[in-house]
Amino acid sequence: MSTPTPIVVPDLLPRLRADLMAAGFTVAGVQAHLGPVVAGALMREQALPAERATRDDGHPLSALIRLFTLGVEVPFEAVDAALPTLRAQGLLALGLAQRSGADVAALCDLRPYGTQDQDWWVASDLSVSSRRGPLEPDHVLGIGAASLTLASWTPRPQVRRALDIGVGCGIQALHLRDHCEQIVATDICARALEFARFNAALAGQEWELRAGSLMEPVAGEVFDLIVSNPPFVITPRAARVPMFSYRDGGRAGDEIVQDVVRGVGALLAPGGVAHFIGNWEIRDGAHWRDRWHEWLTGTGLDAWVVQREVQDPAQYAQLWARDGGHLPGSWIHDELYAAWLADFTDRGVEGVGFGVVTLQRPQVEREPFVDLVEVTGPVAAPMGPTVLAGMAARTWLAEHDDDAVLDVAWVVAPDVTLESHRRPTDAQPQVMLVRQGGGLRVSRQVDTTTAALLSVCDGDLSARAALAAIDAVLAATEPEVEPEEDTGSGAQHDQVAVIRALVADGILVPD
Repeated sequence: MSTPTPIVVPDLLPRLRADLMAAGFTVAGVQAHLGPVVAGALMREQALPAERATRDDGHPLSALIRLFTLGVEVPFEAVDAALPTLRAQGLLALGLAQRSGADVAALCDLRPYGTQDQDWWVASDLSVSSRRGPLEPDHVLGIGAASLTLASWTPRPQVRRALDIGVGCGIQALHLRDHCEQIVATDICARALEFARFNAALAGQEWELRAGSLMEPVAGEVFDLIVSNPPFVITPRAARVPMFSYRDGGRAGDEIVQDVVRGVGALLAPGGVAHFIGNWEIRDGAHWRDRWHEWLTGTGLDAWVVQREVQDPAQYAQLWARDGGHLPGSWIHDELYAAWLADFTDRGVEGVGFGVVTLQRPQVEREPFVDLVEVTGPVAAPMGPTVLAGMAARTWLAEHDDDAVLDVAWVVAPDVTLESHRRPTDAQPQVMLVRQGGGLRVSRQVDTTTAALLSVCDGDLSARAALAAIDAVLAATEPEVEPEEDTGSGAQHDQVAVIRALVADGILVPD
């Protein structure tokens, strides 16, 4: 049976915030208190090092870590000392804890979260390690890798109206407040909405929370920005497979992501952006891009999809069979593992992709752009500014012809370097790479003309003028070409596709 959810008591929340801050129960405070090794283990859901480190030191911050992060019962007097204005009795009144003899036992996980400029606290259900048992079907997930990825990658323009689809405990909505005037959030899980309501109040924010599946509660409305960490896990529709609301959207295969892709456009204002993460199936003999072309056809939406990872069926099955707290080697774990494998085999799935999706409703009538890329290596953090700039660049390219591209005096972005590679006995480089230091850390092989163009892209010359000058230099240093070979405007336009790619990548930017 699921535990009760926290209770919003307006008079007590300011006391809780003040006490948590005074105790140093913040991201930076906990990391400094535990040290990098113990804090790192805790981030990986390895609780034992933190339990040992906080066991006997009597520090108020240790009491809070033990109570809320580790799920360990803490004496009343220790909680009173850690929260001197709220005290243990206030925790009970907020529904965050319960009495257990002379001790206090947490009813939920309460963790510090935030940015460089903000400190928040996120309440959610106790984790597997704290519960020491399997999760309930309506478990409300806390801070996890998927939510952190989405928060890092979300573009953050100043907008009037934003929507969080599948709000969960509210991590994405917390970030929206800084750049969105109005926040609407949906979730099919009633307990998730209660946790979201509490976390909003604890942060001093207001969100309009609506119950229902995905986009149904906001049908007919429009938004400038939509974010979503949907329940995208591909789950076998088989008996005895537990369905957790935080990960399972009740659809077969990857239909939950398909439904978001095909339905979100109706909710976007012109120029509006939808940003989300998800899984997609890679069928036998097909490419992952085939799935996306199938989904995007007819939507009229711009799309930039970055595939970050691919798992084979066994890797995926292993991950999610144990996710709900079922340990490898137990009969239920092995049964779940087999159910996933059988489902993938029956449907001809040879891999599962994971990545970040940005969709946009064009502001003007035009052909939408589709950019499907694979980047599996390290990227900048946060990625939101890169996504925002990348969508702006791709939109500009989609709305301008080749002549307009050639008329711009482009500038090489400050994080870009050019590498030359040659054998010791060669006079000229055999390979030249242009490499991006930030963003997606793109690396592209370039030819002599492109390298020469990049060397003069400082905002003084248009691309057209720069290419004409490069053509003249190359013509003077290379053997004479036959008259029918065009080294003028035709060669310039041959370079436009290269320039467009460099602009989309953020390697070239307007002056």
